[in-house]
Amino acid sequence: MSDSESAPEILPELSESATRLKRDKLTRVPYNHEGKHPGKRWAQLALDLMFELGNKAIFRRYDADPTPSAEGGVIYVATHINGLIDPMVITRVQNKRVISLGRHDLTTRPVIGWWARRFGTQPVLRRAEVEAGVVDADFARHINDRGMLTVASCLATGHSAVVMPEGKSHQDCKLHALRTGSSRSALASAAIADERGLPAPVIQTVGLHWRTHHWLRTDNYVEFGEPIEIPSIYSAEDRARLVSGEWVEPNHDATRELRDRIFDTLSPMTPDAPDWETYRAWKLLAHIGANKAGTPLKTLAEEVQATRQVREIIGRDENNPMIEQAKEAAEILHKNDLYATALDSSNRLQGKTVSEHLLGLLGLLLILSTLPITLPSSGIQWGLAKFMAEGSDEGLDSRTTYFMLAGMFSPIFFWPPAALLGTYLYAGISVQLVTLYTFILLMLAFYLAASIALSGYYLWSDSASASRRVKLSKSIEGERFHELIEKIHSRLGALK
Repeated sequence: MSDSESAPEILPELSESATRLKRDKLTRVPYNHEGKHPGKRWAQLALDLMFELGNKAIFRRYDADPTPSAEGGVIYVATHINGLIDPMVITRVQNKRVISLGRHDLTTRPVIGWWARRFGTQPVLRRAEVEAGVVDADFARHINDRGMLTVASCLATGHSAVVMPEGKSHQDCKLHALRTGSSRSALASAAIADERGLPAPVIQTVGLHWRTHHWLRTDNYVEFGEPIEIPSIYSAEDRARLVSGEWVEPNHDATRELRDRIFDTLSPMTPDAPDWETYRAWKLLAHIGANKAGTPLKTLAEEVQATRQVREIIGRDENNPMIEQAKEAAEILHKNDLYATALDSSNRLQGKTVSEHLLGLLGLLLILSTLPITLPSSGIQWGLAKFMAEGSDEGLDSRTTYFMLAGMFSPIFFWPPAALLGTYLYAGISVQLVTLYTFILLMLAFYLAASIALSGYYLWSDSASASRRVKLSKSIEGERFHELIEKIHSRLGALK
């Protein structure tokens, strides 16, 4: 397992958006140091619905462990490799009102910033912005202290927070060095709760898992680990100062100790691999072993547990030839846009059945038949998402983030104008009930058409994947793949 001392300490590369400092807007971001949530309740309800729509737009399958119960507040912490997708999937499966910390420009951007402020998001000015000269250290400290005290106060009164303790989104398959912000807020929240006689908050570690995290329409699984208790380490005097609205830094040693506990608990819930090539090899070994045992991995949750077992038994043995063979085989699959689920029960590439041919055609028909509705209602935002994702300097994870936003904002910003135009063309401008009915029916039609088109896409995508499997199996590369799988299959006793 990785340890906090050897974790990568890499400051994020600043995107263009991160260099745009809007001091006035940051100063006006709502906050509250009395434990009252700074956001609007209607915004939380609206975003809950929008998160559901965004989740359905970008994931084919999604699953989560039961949410652990907690009397007090909860700080959810996870690795951060998938942009805004990460806090979204956590927020939608927990059951408390959420207060969040986010990069400063999340609260100042057009559109999304308006929503973030009403959601109660607290801006963070990172060390990277300070060292790059984007902001002076005093202003950064003022904004950060204000935000951390807001989060701590809300946690003390029973709300939850979603915090990415690495302080950045990255593309590595292991946990980076943690910043101290989440630990400092946690310790302050425990002190405030102690002073007010309220149940102590806890830190809840979260494992975020994906088939391939930057693929659109991939699978998602949210795993909850063991909660971490937060000690009350402040003096009575400092607890009173916190409750009165003054930020007081916690003890340095206690902060580092809690940060290291978070790292040690969270790290095993990440891929925790040397690189993505190795992690894909572990996944492939997990599937080969399960198929050999007659218990194929049917869900992403099963795959995560089986891959973790591979990692712990043989994954860190750099001299094991089976790892190198699995890496080569897994890269052949990845290069052909295939996954370890392409194997059948005998660990050969699956063929393409007649039903897959027919279902692929059916899927194409469903997509084409809904185009007259989906194109005017959803075409603009999805085209815009693709354009922004491909032109963004935010990193690989921005692709799914922009598509998530397209799914979230469709019923708010795009469908109503399209429905109004359709209503005008059909019924004209009047105050009759037929006008209202037409508008409502068009909104429902947009949703149903999008759902049908996605179902058609699944069928067509499955058929296309089957065609890629067949093409690979008939190639020289496919022969090499099967040769590698046979070698691995014969050596797999090492997993037992």
